[in-house]
Amino acid sequence: MTTFTQPQPKIASREEWLIARKALLAKEKAMTRELDALRAERRQLPWVRVEKDYVFEGPHGRCTLADLFRGRSQLAVYHFMLTPGSDRICHGCAYIADHIDGARQHFGQADLAFAAISRVPLERIEQVRRRLGWTFPWVSSQGTDFNFDFGVSFRKEDIAAGRAIYNYGTPVRQSEDMHGTSIFARNDAGEVFHTYSTFARGDEVLMGAHSWLDLTPKGRNEAGGIMSWLKLHDEYEAGDADEHACCR
Repeated sequence: MTTFTQPQPKIASREEWLIARKALLAKEKAMTRELDALRAERRQLPWVRVEKDYVFEGPHGRCTLADLFRGRSQLAVYHFMLTPGSDRICHGCAYIADHIDGARQHFGQADLAFAAISRVPLERIEQVRRRLGWTFPWVSSQGTDFNFDFGVSFRKEDIAAGRAIYNYGTPVRQSEDMHGTSIFARNDAGEVFHTYSTFARGDEVLMGAHSWLDLTPKGRNEAGGIMSWLKLHDEYEAGDADEHACCR
């Protein structure tokens, strides 16, 4: 079981706690309204027509970006960070992926399709999928410009020359692959548009477990650094699996 220490909190009466809680609630409500306004502004961003004909490799053969919509008008893509030739599985990407299959059960009613895309061969994708038990659509962009065009993969020569830029302004020093999320829309004429992308901590909104941790006194357990505690879900010790006999 993972443990860590933190300062002892103040112990108060129920009345004192209620005063403090109501003061925090006022701030929470103000933040909620600000987030609502931000989300509305996001939905008003202009769209960019996707001109290239990207073709991916999936479990059932080749497919285009338009095919990934599966008849819907909106598509969410998670750029899962897997680098060709590397055995490493990004823990942060896997953490996000652990939330996807549950969320997908509710996407259809919102006219939203989903796909993960990585530039490794499909064989490597299927190997990771089988190990971690995910069922969401996941295709390979190997041999295409897709990852490079959408700001999550970088060529060695561009990194060396200082031309590799991540998250709209951060120079890439070493990593050839990063993570991100992109949203696409498709009109009645079949044209595909890029509407939004977010990277780095912008992907935190996809980490539903964080929302639970943020409610607790111990928070995210990041004393050793951001997400320093995180492992692949099959790497935690047995005691961390929350399988107590009284709850079975």
